Order: sequence, then structure tokens, then C-alpha cells
Amino acid sequence: MPLSLSVDPNAPEPPFEQIRARIAEQARSGALPVGHKLPTVRGLAGELGLAANTVAKAYRALETDGVIETRGRNGTFVAAPGDTAEREAAAAAQTYAQRARRLGLDRAAALAAAQDALRAVYGD
Repeated sequence: MPLSLSVDPNAPEPPFEQIRARIAEQARSGALPVGHKLPTVRGLAGELGLAANTVAKAYRALETDGVIETRGRNGTFVAAPGDTAEREAAAAAQTYAQRARRLGLDRAAALAAAQDALRAVYGD
């Protein structure tokens, strides 16, 4: 199953973000099954006509998000879905809550700030 990927040079998102988003979507939808071997950084960069650093940045972000895993010289693979995103979101929420409290915000103000941030990212 080949990786179906293209980059739109006229899109508002930078190329690395387009790569990251498309691979993440394909992995989450099952179009790229768990264990699917991804092209090398240089190989994908060559296919897309991009700098290797652009693809490497996308792969690093995907690995941080738990979407892919690198197995040394064996290559990069789609990771098994797990609760990585939920764990990281919970940790970020905990950090936010502690910071808001240190800043002197009450619970309602901290919640309102978080809701505003979510609306800005996800829309209404």
C-alpha cells in the first residue's frame, strides 16, 4: 500500500504541516495500517520535490504525536494507536491548570481562557 501524499505550494499551511497532517489523517483513518513502513526522509523528500529537512520536521512531529515510530535502521512505521494523545493532552491540561492557579486565576477564569483557546483552534 503506497503512501498517497502531495503538497500544495499555494496552501496557507507550510509543507511540513501538510505532510504531518496528511500522514496523521491516513494513519488514523486506517488508510495507512499499523506497521506500514513509510518512505525514508530523503526518499519522500525526493518524491515531493522538497528539502529533506522539511520531511524530517514532519516525521519528528508525527513521532512526538505517537502517530509513527522510528526503529533505527529498520525504518519508520505507522505506530499502533494508543492513548498517547490523551496522555499528552491530560499532561498539558494539568500544566495549564497549575500555571493558571499560580497566576491567581479562579476556576471560572481559567476555564474561560481554555475554552477561548479551544474555540480559536477548533472553531465554534
